[in-house]
Amino acid sequence: MTADLTPVVVRLKLSLLRNGLRQSGGRRAAYIASAVAVLLFSVLQLLGLIALRGDEHAGSVVVPLVAVLAAGWAVMPLFFPGGDETLDPTRLVMLPLRPRPLVRALLVASLIGIGTVFTLCLLVGSVVSVAHGGTAYVFSVLGVLLALLVCVALARAVAVANIRLLTSRKGRDLAVLSGLVIAVGAQVVNFGAQRLGSGGLGQLDGPANVLKWVPPASAIGAVDSASEGSYGVAVLQLALSAAALAGLLALWSRHLTRLMTSPDGSTLPSAQGAARERGSTGLARLLPSLSAKSLGGTPSRTGTVMERSLRYVWRDPKTKAAWVTSLAIGLIVPVFNALQGTGSIYFACFAAGMLGVQMYNQFGQDTSAFWMVATTISSPRDAYVELRARALALLVITLPYATVVTVVTTALIGDWPKLPEVLGVSFALLGAMLATGAWTSARFPYSIPQEGYKNVAPGQSGLAAAAVVGGMVSAALLCAPVIALTIWANLSADGDEWSWVLLPVGAVYGAAVTWAGLRLAAPRTARRLPEILTAVSKG
Repeated sequence: MTADLTPVVVRLKLSLLRNGLRQSGGRRAAYIASAVAVLLFSVLQLLGLIALRGDEHAGSVVVPLVAVLAAGWAVMPLFFPGGDETLDPTRLVMLPLRPRPLVRALLVASLIGIGTVFTLCLLVGSVVSVAHGGTAYVFSVLGVLLALLVCVALARAVAVANIRLLTSRKGRDLAVLSGLVIAVGAQVVNFGAQRLGSGGLGQLDGPANVLKWVPPASAIGAVDSASEGSYGVAVLQLALSAAALAGLLALWSRHLTRLMTSPDGSTLPSAQGAARERGSTGLARLLPSLSAKSLGGTPSRTGTVMERSLRYVWRDPKTKAAWVTSLAIGLIVPVFNALQGTGSIYFACFAAGMLGVQMYNQFGQDTSAFWMVATTISSPRDAYVELRARALALLVITLPYATVVTVVTTALIGDWPKLPEVLGVSFALLGAMLATGAWTSARFPYSIPQEGYKNVAPGQSGLAAAAVVGGMVSAALLCAPVIALTIWANLSADGDEWSWVLLPVGAVYGAAVTWAGLRLAAPRTARRLPEILTAVSKG
C-alpha cells in the first residue's frame, strides 16, 4: 500500500476539495471568489517584486519578505485548523501506513492549494528581482523549491505537533486570537510602511543581513549571493535551507509516529485536574464575599453573577473573541500613533471606549440560556443587582487596563502633566458607556449566533446598529460636562494648575452616571423580560 501512497493521497486531496465545493453553490462561489482574489493579489505582488530588479536594496526587501511568509505558514495551522482536512492525520491512524511514506505523500498533497500558488508567486518574484547571471538562475530554481518545501513542511510539522490540541474545544478557541494577530499585524505593516516611506529601503539592510542566514530566507539569500559571485556563501545558505527541510521532515515523522501509535488521552482529565475544575478559584471565593460585605446586595448574588460573566469572557469563544479584539485595538491605536509621532495623549481614551462597548447587549451573550437568569428576576431590585454585577465584572478588567494604556501612552509621548485629565476623561467615558450599555441591553437586545462567524442573528442587524451606535452617541453626550471642563483646562491660563482635579471629577462623575444608568435600566429590564428572552434566543 505504501508503494502507491503518494498518488492515492493526492487523489484524496483533490476529492476532498471537489466534494467540498459540491456541497452548496454559496460555498463554491466563495471559494472561486477567494481564489480569484488571491491570484490577482499574487500577480500584483509578482509584478511588484520584478519591478525591484536592478534596485540596490532588492535583496534587503525579498529576504525579510520570505522570512515573514514562513512565519505565516507556521502560525496559520494554529488559527485555522479546520481550513484543510489533510492537516488532521488522526483520520488515518487505523490504516496500515508507515510514517515516512505518509510524510512524503502528505508533503506532495500539501502543495495543492491556493496558499501554495500565492507562496510560489512571491518566491518567483523574489528570485527574479535579485538573480543576475546564469549561475544565479540555477541557484534560483533550487532556492524556490527549497523555500517552498520548507514553508509547507513547517506548517505540517507545527500542525501535527499540536493536532490533539487543535482538534479539541480549547484548541478551536485559539482561532479567536486571529483577530489579535490580524490587528497587530496590520498596525505593524502600517508602521513599517511609514518608516520605509520616510527613511527608504536602506533601513532593511541590517535585518536582511541577519535573516539571509535563517531558513527558508537563506535560500533566497543564496540567489543574491550567487549574483554577487559569492558561490561558496550561496552553497552554504542553500545547505542551511536543505538542513532545515530535513530537520522538519524528521520532526514531522517523529510526531506522526507518536500520534499514530499512542492513545489519545487529551480528553481524559486527571483526578487532580478534575478536582481543580470542581473547586473554586481564589477569585470565585472573593467575589461572593465582596458582594455580601461591601455592596449591600443579596448575599452571593453579585459575586455569582460576576463570576459567571468572567467565565463567559474566558470560556465562550464569541465573547472571548470580542474581548481579545477590543483589548488589542484599545492598546494598538494609541501606542502605534504615539510611536509614529502623530498621536495625541487623548488617544488613550480609545481603550476605555473599546472595552465599554462590551457592556452593550449583555443579555445577548447568554443566548437561550438567559431563561435561567430571567427566572431569578422578579423585581426591579433583582434586575438592578444583576446589571450592577455585570458592570462590576467588566470593571474588574477595564479599569486597570484603561489606566495602564493611559500611562503607557503618556510615557511614550512624554506629556506627564496631562495624565490626570486624560485618566479623568477615560473614567467618565467608561462610566457613560456602562450606563448606556445597561439601558440598551434592555431596550435593544439581540441574539449572537453560536455557530459561524456572525455576531448578529439574521434580521436583527438594525437592532444591533441602534444599540451600539445610539449608545455610543449617548455616551459621548453624557461625557460633555467632563469634556467641556477638559477643554477649559487646556485653554484657560490657570487651567494647568487645576487640571489634576479632572481625575477625581472624572472618576466620581463616571461612577454617578453608571449608578444612574443602572437605576434607569433596571425597571425596564424587569418589565421586558419576555421580550428580551425572545430576542436573545433567535440565534
